[in-house]
Amino acid sequence: MFQLKRRLPVLVAALSAASVFGTASAQDPQTYKIGAILAMSGQASFYGTVMSQGIKQAVDEINAKGGVNGIKLEAVIEDHKSGNAQEAVSAMNRLITINKVKIVMTSFSAPTQAVAPLADQHHIFLLNGGGVSNSLVGVSKYMFHNRSLAADLGLAAVAHLKSTGAKKLAMLQWKNDAGDSVVRATRPYWEKAGGSVVAIEAVPQGVTNMDTQIAKIRAANPDAIALWMFTPEVGLAVKRIRDFGMKQPIIGVEYTQNDAKIAGAQGEGYLFINDYFQPSDDQPWSKQFATDYEKRYGTKPDFYAANYYEGVYLIAELLKRAKAKGGDYMDAEVMKAALYDDPKFDSVYGGQMVFQPNGVAQKRVGLFKVEGGEKKFQSFVKPD
Repeated sequence: MFQLKRRLPVLVAALSAASVFGTASAQDPQTYKIGAILAMSGQASFYGTVMSQGIKQAVDEINAKGGVNGIKLEAVIEDHKSGNAQEAVSAMNRLITINKVKIVMTSFSAPTQAVAPLADQHHIFLLNGGGVSNSLVGVSKYMFHNRSLAADLGLAAVAHLKSTGAKKLAMLQWKNDAGDSVVRATRPYWEKAGGSVVAIEAVPQGVTNMDTQIAKIRAANPDAIALWMFTPEVGLAVKRIRDFGMKQPIIGVEYTQNDAKIAGAQGEGYLFINDYFQPSDDQPWSKQFATDYEKRYGTKPDFYAANYYEGVYLIAELLKRAKAKGGDYMDAEVMKAALYDDPKFDSVYGGQMVFQPNGVAQKRVGLFKVEGGEKKFQSFVKPD
């Protein structure tokens, strides 16, 4: 009895700790390691910098509140050196064999595609917040995206055109899977909405002359023109369409500084859809994230920082849901099942994002217009 009395305070303290910090089990790791393979060096290191900053902020916030299931998060960030696929594979192998990670955040299309087979082999949950190509859909059975991919951006683009009253649409696309995937998504949507597609012209990626295709589009006399391609062909297409004297609205899914340089003054009025993070008073989480991010890093967050910040919170919530299923809950099969059991997650953009059956989260995106040589936000657009 004496021994029991002496041990009782210890037992009470232990039970109290369990109630505060969650329910640890034999399946629990010491920390939840979240791997990330980003562009931490090279010409595109800007992306890796802002993405990793978003990750670190989310990890610190969650850990300050006690972690997930009473377990702290730990970010393990690797470098694919601005899109090098072989570097990404080496980084993935280190994450799996040395750091024993079961969750990896990816960026850029080529590195993500390169590590996908390893994810399937080792049951690693993948989350992409940066790559935009639709070629990423289905590369791994454990691949998910909280970044809007090209087809969803295309759907938002034609949804906007529908709202303007346009009926006849012409499409100018890359002649590859990236362009084809947007056509496959947008053409049925447009025709179901009562519109007609009067021309679909394709050009190879890297083309330097698309006048033949643009002449055919002019002959079709569309109400609007959609560009399903990426830099630098966007700038060239916009310039040549205007050079041909066509005044119709042109809309696409990208417009980089490189495109703006190529299009020059002919880029005025060009419309495009992209992910857009905009904190506002009616979205407390987004406002708090942006305020704290600027305090930490001295700059405002862009949508890449927001996506990777949001991604860590998504993973934290998913760990809770997967653990409720029991067993080896960090296995990607269990996490995948937990995600599809309830595909809705809070979004730092506002409201909730909803994962579609193809693994891509659907959330509102921004409509931009080139005015005075600058891209200006117009409104948020959400595909039907």
